[in-house]
Amino acid sequence: MAKEELIQFEGLVTEILPDARYRVQLDAGHEIVAYTAGKMKKNRIKTLAGDRVTIEMSPYDLEKGRLIFRHKDERPSGGPPRGAPPRGQFRRR
Repeated sequence: MAKEELIQFEGLVTEILPDARYRVQLDAGHEIVAYTAGKMKKNRIKTLAGDRVTIEMSPYDLEKGRLIFRHKDERPSGGPPRGAPPRGQFRRR
């Protein structure tokens, strides 16, 4: 017997809940609760509120889903701003 087909949706993380769960607003307008997929936990991919994500859901329960992909955003990396002195320039006594 073949495995059932899973449905994929895209959405926006609106809230971080306990136990590695997230409240996600789907592009279709529905709000669901999603948990982090095992591969994302294994590779330590962090998800924050405001991130675009892809959700995988069973056709039998459209209230819960599995967060399988975090889309890269266009904002600059979290490194130090330009012109800032290099970290560790001065020694502590």
